[in-house]
Amino acid sequence: MIQVQEHLFARLEEVYPELVTFRRDLHMYPELSHQEVNTPEKVAAFHRKLGLEVKTGVGGRGVIGILKGGKQGKTVALRADFDALPIQDEKDVEYKSRIPGVMHACGHDIHTAGLLGVAKVLSEMKAELPGTIVFIHQFAEEVIPGGAKSMIEDGCLNGVDVVYGAHISSIDPLGVVGIREGNAMANGDTFEIEITGVGGHAANPHLAVDPLVAGSQLVVNLQQIVSRQVDPVKSAVVTVASMDAGDSFNVIQDKVTIRGTVRTFDDDVRDWVQKSIEEMATYTCKGLGASASVQYVRGYPAVRNHPEETERVEKIAAEIFGEDKVHQVPPQMGMEDFAYYLKEVPGTFFWVGGAMKSEEDIYPHHHPKFDVDEEGMMYVGKLFIATVLNYLSQKEDKPYLEEQSI
Repeated sequence: MIQVQEHLFARLEEVYPELVTFRRDLHMYPELSHQEVNTPEKVAAFHRKLGLEVKTGVGGRGVIGILKGGKQGKTVALRADFDALPIQDEKDVEYKSRIPGVMHACGHDIHTAGLLGVAKVLSEMKAELPGTIVFIHQFAEEVIPGGAKSMIEDGCLNGVDVVYGAHISSIDPLGVVGIREGNAMANGDTFEIEITGVGGHAANPHLAVDPLVAGSQLVVNLQQIVSRQVDPVKSAVVTVASMDAGDSFNVIQDKVTIRGTVRTFDDDVRDWVQKSIEEMATYTCKGLGASASVQYVRGYPAVRNHPEETERVEKIAAEIFGEDKVHQVPPQMGMEDFAYYLKEVPGTFFWVGGAMKSEEDIYPHHHPKFDVDEEGMMYVGKLFIATVLNYLSQKEDKPYLEEQSI
């Protein structure tokens, strides 16, 4: 198995230039969530050239490639996302986005190209594979509702025994692997509160009911939910991110809208925060003569990594990259709809460092100058390959840790 793995690693290095070309094409022509048309076509065409069974339009705009090995065995799913963000690309590189106001600012182009590389090298040993691999290419990860849920409902996990996903990190050193058992990423919800008052002239506030004042008081009051109502040993975030209150200096508006997000891990905390927002909005505004209408939308559930599969990835990463390259990461308050896959089958979601070589080129995710070292695809790809081989080669009657895994 070790010789097979090393051969596949070498083969992945050989196809690396092809993957870079594919990634840069996606980067130059990004597509927003739920607007992906050309991207899924490119992905499907790549898989068809490999001779894989391909399904398109999965859950809407998703694509899956199915590699059936020559021997009987279990089924492993690997997932990559391919949507972009509504951000203007400000990098000075030849492959910067050609689409105004849209760019890959989170590394989904890297995820997609890297997974295609894995598909290519594993398809070349199809006859020896003891099982099946499902390559899930997901649309619309960046928005609620994301593509994962609808792809699952459309059967992308049918027959799947385990699922793995990875995310490139622009701020972690190249090749460093971050893992987290259990709660890894938070529940992600959104809220919109419309506050209605009575409009009027700014010079006569006593003749109006100012919804901006009510909204400002509400923003302050909302801060007390986490600081005074949530158990201090449990995590929660309530952030008001925007307030739409008009743009005139001498008009008291009759309506103001505030929008924000809630992040939690525990479902009981999630329930309480929602209830508190709704009650606080109602009574804060009522006390000032205004009224509030709350729309609370539950987004992605928390990403909860399964212990055995997290341990598997940790062990394999340490063996192929070195123990110094693997570290435990704290729970993150960001959200990821990979959580839906983990609610259906065992698996784990991990991070791989891809920071640019020059410190001046390192920017966080969702930044207009975001970029990552393309070699990160090799680390993700090798870890996917080794994990697939390990999982498919394990004996039914023994835990994988007792075997010569890789």
